[in-house]
Amino acid sequence: MIQDIAPSRLDNTYSPSIPGMEDRVLVFDSEGRLYCGEEDGRLLFTTGRDTGREGTVYLFSVDGDGYFLAPPGTGCVRKGFSFRTVREIRDTGRGRELFAVFTAYHLWKWYADNRFCGRCGGINEPGKTERSLVCARCGCTVYPRINPAVIVGVVKGESLLITRYRRGYAHNALVAGFTEIGETLEKTVAREVMEETGVKVKNIRYYKSQPWGMAQDILAGFFCEADGDQEVRPDGQELKFAEWVRREDIVPQPNDLSLTNEMMKLFIRIGPEVMRLPSPAP
Repeated sequence: MIQDIAPSRLDNTYSPSIPGMEDRVLVFDSEGRLYCGEEDGRLLFTTGRDTGREGTVYLFSVDGDGYFLAPPGTGCVRKGFSFRTVREIRDTGRGRELFAVFTAYHLWKWYADNRFCGRCGGINEPGKTERSLVCARCGCTVYPRINPAVIVGVVKGESLLITRYRRGYAHNALVAGFTEIGETLEKTVAREVMEETGVKVKNIRYYKSQPWGMAQDILAGFFCEADGDQEVRPDGQELKFAEWVRREDIVPQPNDLSLTNEMMKLFIRIGPEVMRLPSPAP
């Protein structure tokens, strides 16, 4: 999955500092497109030498290499570089650089959406000792937003409930959705499957989680069983396709970035035995 970058390691410990000339200083435009290049299949980023270091915000490090966020409106010109959406980068990037882009985008989105205090309208400034934004006027403090969501593999014998979205991602997927106020993750699983496909489920079992910075999510994967022989009724709004597909007929996604794809491929390999997998190690 996208976060599986071993032996590389992400260190997200907050450590406010000034970038060096060779540290990555990422430039996003107002639409969230990243200014980047590519060489021999690897993503290339702007550095402190390209952008200057004034007004930058420390994001994280990967294998000791620092990543910083350039202030809004930063101008920079490098040969072969252009502004690209995270979705475009997802289709061509890989490895630690791609995970860095997803994580940086998550933080860029939070900073961009919280320039002003939601309580009094004052200007927010980066916290000095932790990853936070603090209102210079009233002191209200906010922290990065992480949206909990579920990915659900619904099993019926040798078949899995496969979906496709009406808009956006065009490949096979699983039922997915955000957790609502007052819900457990398990309640989210049952509600989302019923809302999107009309299928009632039972025996809900946690599988694995994944950070997904593209949507500021933490995704929790679950497998569950259909409660009886039920007809699939796609909601017609989010989904254009939802159907029971036998394991030998499932077409996985074209890359190994997502928890969704890992769950589909696992079902292709072991079928309904996914319901008897032990709980993951902590």
